[in-house]
Amino acid sequence: MVAEITVLSRVQGALDHRLVVASARGMSWFGEHGAGWLALGLAGAALDRRQRREWLVATAGVAGSHAAAIAVKRVVRRQRPDDESVRVLAGTPSRLSFPSAHAVSTAAAAVLFSRLTGRRLEPVLVPPMVLSRLVLGVHYPTDVAAGAALGAVLGRLVRRKLDGAAG
Repeated sequence: MVAEITVLSRVQGALDHRLVVASARGMSWFGEHGAGWLALGLAGAALDRRQRREWLVATAGVAGSHAAAIAVKRVVRRQRPDDESVRVLAGTPSRLSFPSAHAVSTAAAAVLFSRLTGRRLEPVLVPPMVLSRLVLGVHYPTDVAAGAALGAVLGRLVRRKLDGAAG
């Protein structure tokens, strides 16, 4: 845990700029309970009539991934960072940290929405969200890494179902 606190403290020190922190807070708000991704998925369903069903399934996959993250948090019960060298710059709905639900829902959304948009969204969406959780001091590095991995796996499982239904 000491190594993770060191990494977290160094990330915060390196990215200690008001615009970075403001962006991280905006991303935190957007990702809370997966709400931003759910809204984008529903917008996709409303705007893309040809793929409406796929957008709805993908959006349900994002919701399910968020639910899975919450379930894992309740089993693992790892507490959020609490060290004098780490500044907590955002509120959280619970003290549970592992995995980062923001990272889970973002990775799942990136995988699922990539399929529907024809664009590779993972490298654009996941790193900023993962980094934002560290900037805000609300997760350990392993929380966000495990969250991104879990979200990617869950997104790929749902994507496989979508690919099978299309074929």
